[in-house]
Amino acid sequence: MSALTLILKKTPTQQVDVSPLIPENLTDLSKPEIGAIILVTGNQHVRTDTIFTISGDDPERLIFTGETTKLDYIGKNCSIGQINVQGSCGAYTGMGMKGGQINIYGNTGAFTACEMRGGLVRIEGDGGDFLGAARPGNQIGMMGGMVIVTGNAGARVGDQMRRGTLLIEGNAGNYAGSRMLAGTIAILGKTGNYPGYGMKRGTLLLWHSPNKLGATFNDCGCHTLGFLPLLLESYRSLETRFAFLPKTTGRARRFCGDMASLGRGEILILVP
Repeated sequence: MSALTLILKKTPTQQVDVSPLIPENLTDLSKPEIGAIILVTGNQHVRTDTIFTISGDDPERLIFTGETTKLDYIGKNCSIGQINVQGSCGAYTGMGMKGGQINIYGNTGAFTACEMRGGLVRIEGDGGDFLGAARPGNQIGMMGGMVIVTGNAGARVGDQMRRGTLLIEGNAGNYAGSRMLAGTIAILGKTGNYPGYGMKRGTLLLWHSPNKLGATFNDCGCHTLGFLPLLLESYRSLETRFAFLPKTTGRARRFCGDMASLGRGEILILVP
């Protein structure tokens, strides 16, 4: 069986909500039945086969290709299978995802992996703002799973994140880990201003000192943390630069905060 491939016939004039097109919804459907699924774009409802050319027959290996920046909600609530996006994509990719894997060969829009519960999102490019965050008006962001970003990430990464892991190989914007409740965010590159703003619990693991750190973080000095080598060793099986980092002694400078909030979070800056 070949992967079920959805090829955009032409660039849509408005963003298209493709949330119905996930592997579990397409299992046991024929191509005409898949083509009859109704999608929303702007204020219109359109059939899938008016937007996409459909080929292949394995819905558990789903491919989106064409001008994919116009596609929002790719893999929303997905729980099985693998979705590949051959290019950049719109907002809310992997929102509420529970399992499976999404590979994006390009950049992503805002709110990627927001409120994610499980599975793996791999971004071969840059992640947008509010990666792994909560939707506007909600209070619980990412609750499980893992996101790997090979490029940079925008502002407010992990905002209100509760569980799970964000691995960012490039830089992150301002307020990384803002209002974080728990979980781990590791950033190999540089961070913007005020990481951990309002964080209650959780861990920000940095390889570079941030530009500015809030005054409500306490410098707890340097410590040798036994769990750090074990944490990094757990990334060895992943397809990421984190898998090839040199072994560390676990020595890190620890900042505790945000004391303006619950104050049980920590920012760890690795000491060479």
